Amino acid sequence: EVVQLSLPEDQKISVTTITVGLSTVLTCGIRGALRPPIIWKRNGVILNFLDLEDINDFGEDDSLYITKVTTIHMGNYTCHAYGYEELYQTHILQVNVPPVIRVYPETQAQEPGVSASLKCHAEGIPNPRITWLKNGIDIMPKLSKQLTLLANGSELHISSVRYEDTGAYTCIAKNEVGVDEDISSLFIEDSARKTLANILWREEGLSVGNMFYVFSDDGITVLQPNECEIQRHIRPEERIFTSYEEICPRVEGEGTQSCLWASAVNVRDKYIYVTQPKQNRVMIIDIQTQKAVQSLDVDPLPTKLHYDKSHDQVWVLSWGDMRKTSPTLQVIPEASAGEDQHVIRTPFEGVDDFFIPPTNLIINHVRFGFIFNKSKSAVHKIDLETVTHIKTINFKNYSCVPQTMAYTHLGGYFFVQCRRNRSVAASMQLVIDSVTDAVIGPNSDVSGTPYISPDGRYLVSADEDTGRIKVQALTVRGEIKLIYDLQTNIHVSDLTFQPSFTEGNQYYIYATSHLQTDVLFVELSTGKMNVLKNLKDPLTSKDWPWSSYNRIMKDSGLFGQYLITPAKDSLFVINGRQNTLRCEVSGIRRGNTVVWVGEV
Repeated sequence: EVVQLSLPEDQKISVTTITVGLSTVLTCGIRGALRPPIIWKRNGVILNFLDLEDINDFGEDDSLYITKVTTIHMGNYTCHAYGYEELYQTHILQVNVPPVIRVYPETQAQEPGVSASLKCHAEGIPNPRITWLKNGIDIMPKLSKQLTLLANGSELHISSVRYEDTGAYTCIAKNEVGVDEDISSLFIEDSARKTLANILWREEGLSVGNMFYVFSDDGITVLQPNECEIQRHIRPEERIFTSYEEICPRVEGEGTQSCLWASAVNVRDKYIYVTQPKQNRVMIIDIQTQKAVQSLDVDPLPTKLHYDKSHDQVWVLSWGDMRKTSPTLQVIPEASAGEDQHVIRTPFEGVDDFFIPPTNLIINHVRFGFIFNKSKSAVHKIDLETVTHIKTINFKNYSCVPQTMAYTHLGGYFFVQCRRNRSVAASMQLVIDSVTDAVIGPNSDVSGTPYISPDGRYLVSADEDTGRIKVQALTVRGEIKLIYDLQTNIHVSDLTFQPSFTEGNQYYIYATSHLQTDVLFVELSTGKMNVLKNLKDPLTSKDWPWSSYNRIMKDSGLFGQYLITPAKDSLFVINGRQNTLRCEVSGIRRGNTVVWVGEV
């Protein structure tokens, strides 16, 4: 008997939209007598249901069941009958996400006559619409020259506050699938009362937030970017609270006492963990008291830290020696407890580098990380909670030795930058599907280091050799689309995203150079480029052996408007709102380890 298969023309492409957390069924429209079993693919890769936790094909009709949809599941699914690949149906899965918001500040006190801003950052799919209430009443009718909404409602600006502006301002974000709200309170008080409030406020130690911590040869500088003032300078000879050791012990034969740092992380705005590669230790700083409270001995030459928020643990990569002959990966559990910390050595050997995806407003739990081994064409997937190896993803077919990785939860893609080798001119990127852990293939002709925007919507790839910067957008259908191909003469060292002040859900990018004194600024919504000139020479690579980021660019979080970048002997603060240089702080040598501390 002959197999006869059919698929109605209007069913060739089927679009399903589902809200996060629900389950969905994709049914294959291919019909016919003696239809062979249905084969499902995602992003062109055959689904092996034994390997998948949340996708099944149980049921008589070979439908695809996704039990708990997340944003990683969006994208293309195709079905065909086994042996009849030319007749296939495409299912496009779109995933909607209810809004999640953050307001800033939660509360503020201002004197009459000054200006005040209340900010509300909302994420969701589709993009949420933002409205504001004051004491429960819609403020839209009250908008005026004095009271304005900026960036699609993300900021409520009052140009000259009066006593009657005191109140509870509610930000409400709404889209088709949900709503979220939060309150930002504003108090208007005269200067005498405000001074009293401020004295009490300082007593309670609330004024230690919204600072950059800069680790340099001369210790630790705590910098308030708004006024460009140094709040505190912790010197090399100051002591660690528990052990009474000096923060940066004097080295025999060196004239001046100086510090050497490599990597630092912020742990829940409570502690900063920072590595001292020459002392083979990690130091812990208490943010509330601005003091070093403990040091932890780790394996020799600790060079990289990462704070895994989901499991409250700090990962430490030690090189062993400058040639990286015996690298180890260690974990400090319960990092935010900050008391009597200890270090656990992981079983992984020969670790050249590691990657743990970041969290954001929508994705607040990360289960897996990845380890790269020296000169091996693979990455190893590890379970962050149990600190065990799960599987190896091989790149031999692409002769790709991984250098860096980036991740977006939209479609669940990992982007792997491959090391340049003799046969390949540019460093290509591979795309991995995190749902199946399959290598989809090269990211078209994109090369360079991948950087993903905090909301996962943009992938910016900077090729440091050619100066090419390619910007790709991730659509709500999980597609990766090229939107800009920018030719620059900046050989990028580091790049960061600054939320836009004029448009909601948009970003600017700021990029530093390995060699030049310029900083590049790009508006992502238009591709418009600008250059901030003469920010002095960066550190040489020789002075910064710990990573390829010899000139970092550090932003100040979701609501911050300042960025910081070090030169050889000074620091530059950039005002991201005006895209101008705010100030230069001189006398800070090799300040290439920087942490932002937000609201404490």
